[in-house]
Amino acid sequence: MHRLILMRHAKAERGSPSGRDKDRPLAARGRDDAARVGKALATRGLKPDRALVSGAVRTRQTWDIVHDSLGDVEVAVIDDLYEADPDILRASIEAERETAGCLILIGHNPGIHQLAVELLMEGAAAPSVLDRLSSGFPTGMAAIFSVDAAERYALEGLIRPDDAEAAA
Repeated sequence: MHRLILMRHAKAERGSPSGRDKDRPLAARGRDDAARVGKALATRGLKPDRALVSGAVRTRQTWDIVHDSLGDVEVAVIDDLYEADPDILRASIEAERETAGCLILIGHNPGIHQLAVELLMEGAAAPSVLDRLSSGFPTGMAAIFSVDAAERYALEGLIRPDDAEAAA
């Protein structure tokens, strides 16, 4: 694997018809945000070989919209990624290390944010790079990491929905 994209699901509705958090759908803003981030990824030539997506409704909907901009990508919906901690997310990524050149994982906070910070700290990122994630990991944001031969992660960029068109 030479590239990893960590993405938090886009903005979701506050509730669901079932009352279960896992069933919350995307809000209208979330659908728009996911489309902008998908287009920005495509414009930058960041087409994953494989996608790992949490089983929650909002993450699956986020992927469906992002996917529209990226074309054919093999996808695995994994229920264990729902509200997963960084160790579970990392294990899922490592299991794909040999099969995907570029992998996207769409999940939830706080796990996505915690994993992104951990990867940067392990790669000895400069404080200025860590500062870019200090304000959190908002809905719909994607963090793009390059992965070197020693499996160290370096932040290539962040795509936030609000500035996705400018970033593209």
